[in-house]
Amino acid sequence: MVPFDKLAQITQRFEYLEAKLNSSAAPAEIAALSREYSELRPVVEEIAAYRQALDDVREAEGWLRDPEMKDLAEEELPRLRARIPEMEQALRLALLPKDAADARPAILEIRPGTGGEEAALFAGDLLRMYQRYAESHGWRFELMDFTETELGGVKEAVARIEGEGVFARLKYESGVHRVQRVPETEAGGRIHTSAATVAVLPEAAEVDIDIPASDIRIDTMRSSGAGGQHVNTTDSAVRITHIPTGIVVTSSEKSQHQNRANAMAVLRARLYEAERERLANERAADRKAQVGSGDRSERIRTYNFPQGRMTDHRINLTLYALAQIMNGDLDEVIDALTAHDQAEKLAEMEA
Repeated sequence: MVPFDKLAQITQRFEYLEAKLNSSAAPAEIAALSREYSELRPVVEEIAAYRQALDDVREAEGWLRDPEMKDLAEEELPRLRARIPEMEQALRLALLPKDAADARPAILEIRPGTGGEEAALFAGDLLRMYQRYAESHGWRFELMDFTETELGGVKEAVARIEGEGVFARLKYESGVHRVQRVPETEAGGRIHTSAATVAVLPEAAEVDIDIPASDIRIDTMRSSGAGGQHVNTTDSAVRITHIPTGIVVTSSEKSQHQNRANAMAVLRARLYEAERERLANERAADRKAQVGSGDRSERIRTYNFPQGRMTDHRINLTLYALAQIMNGDLDEVIDALTAHDQAEKLAEMEA
């Protein structure tokens, strides 16, 4: 059943925010009020459409008592009634608790796992896949740190992705991505299995995570890499150690000042995500079984190149469209993961 009392509360809150923004909101309040107003607007539109659909059904049912309108009512009522379950489902989805981080930019980290140089090459393929996906959505993709291997693979890549709904779309990508293919480095033509690790973290602002200067140690060092543009000749690389947790982040681009800023941004994102995970674990003991758990040790996906197949193991989704997926066409995969996660949350809420 749709909770009509909750619908009324949401509508009243939306009307209050609208009146406040149109009249007496203080400048300091406007940003927070506008954000809440924008979040509630699509929910209120769903509520209005649902109420209108119920009114249409009631009106058509009234026509049944009018001999002149009875035939029209009997023709229209099946169509009008058929819309109600669909609209109720859409409304239930709109009422699901929102992840506060969904609207934030994302920090994307990619590192090779097992498989040596082939794993590093695959990590590079994943980096390009996500960059193309970001470009297809009009998002800004900015490399914050990048170290490559001698054969052009990725030893480590950290990127910041900014745009509408970035973290909401990419948060299901955290985990171990496995590849099965014949490596370029394999002369015998044998299929190898390698892996790369992806982590997607919501960007945290300084107001979200306060890091006292006494809690960190900052070291500068000379950047290392395969050569070319990614190697510095001065001690500009930065390594920051968060002493209470032991988390270590590095940034090795050309500017030491920018490296400090990048490393602090990544550190804040990791600490913010660690706190989000701690709170989520308190709320749900079975969180690791959920699609959005972000457990980086979990093997989430296999890319099988000989068969052109991608399989997401969390939802048993198999698509024979690997070339398109590696070219950044990820929407079908992410839509399926989102729908599965929503279904789990709906089931939990209704239980």
